[in-house]
Amino acid sequence: MENTAPPRPPARRRQDVLDRLAREVDIWVATADADGLPCLVPLWFVWHEESIWLWTRPTNPTGRNLRDGGRARLALGHTRDVVLIDGEAETFGAREAPPAAAGAFLAKTGWDPREERAPYACFRVRPLAVQAWHEQHELKGRHLMRDGSWTV
Repeated sequence: MENTAPPRPPARRRQDVLDRLAREVDIWVATADADGLPCLVPLWFVWHEESIWLWTRPTNPTGRNLRDGGRARLALGHTRDVVLIDGEAETFGAREAPPAAAGAFLAKTGWDPREERAPYACFRVRPLAVQAWHEQHELKGRHLMRDGSWTV
């Protein structure tokens, strides 16, 4: 099946990414341990103050990898509508998480990990690179952010 729609202009792609970050609740989180063993899980998230905020248990593979490796690749969408985000991760204990970020997460998801009996950690992922495309015809021009700065 061939897509005959014209490619979206870069500014439209950026706005579409920002709209999805505001609207969607789940994001794929890919990390790796020190030996390169990959881990891929979906997590709830919130886009707040130009960062993606995630909560997970600090003892599970994703929590350890985010804390120890400090990097993640995040993905939204399916194979015909892709957003890939590479970023640096910063770890906060549940009580050290910035209140505004924790409040934004609660408002979006209806869940406050700080109230759980089991320990949770908060992770801020600051985007360094963002790519977005609809199918093959949009591969050209898919890089919307490089080195932490929007290119459009």
